Amino acid sequence: MSDTSPATPVDFWFDPLCPWAWMTSRWMLEVEKVRDVKVRWHLMSLAVLNEDKLDELPAEYREMLEVQAWGPVRVVIAAQQEHGAEVLGDLYTALGTRIHNQGRGPGKETVAAALKDVGLPESLMEHWDSTPYEAELRASHKEGIDKVGQDVGTPVIAVPGSDGEQLAFFGPVVTPAPKGEEAARLWDGTLAVASVPGFYEIKRTRTKGPDFGNL
Repeated sequence: MSDTSPATPVDFWFDPLCPWAWMTSRWMLEVEKVRDVKVRWHLMSLAVLNEDKLDELPAEYREMLEVQAWGPVRVVIAAQQEHGAEVLGDLYTALGTRIHNQGRGPGKETVAAALKDVGLPESLMEHWDSTPYEAELRASHKEGIDKVGQDVGTPVIAVPGSDGEQLAFFGPVVTPAPKGEEAARLWDGTLAVASVPGFYEIKRTRTKGPDFGNL
């Protein structure tokens, strides 16, 4: 008899502006091919995460959060609320491909084109400057960040643990995005360290930024 058990759900929180979340998300799509998992996409917001500490941030990053970060997440949360959570994966791919792979930036033209790519109505752009779904955006962000704490950013990943409780962690931050068995090894290793109750952090210094050419 074949195994008909459902794939293990992997909850993934992203902000479409974050290049590291983008790289990790592409890795997770590779993991879906080699492990019995299914990604469930959720929205978080770097603008929300940093809104109380803007004065502490470098000027360039502060400007990005104030000027560029709000519009895309408002449009994405509106798409989720009006068309269902199942649109998030394809919309994120369309956005990330244009913002990160093609270097087009997160402006209105990019987001409108991404909506068109996945067959969502252009009217969602009406949410760019404000949206009635801000409470839902903040709730989605809070759900993810509460699992790992305020000291990290995006991405956040959560999976069922052996005891039924979720294992949640920030990252992994990886570039280029592993594929095939390398993707599987990283997944297995990430779960192994995340499952240790006392595990806190593993990190090394790198000088190279995201390698979008490998996607």
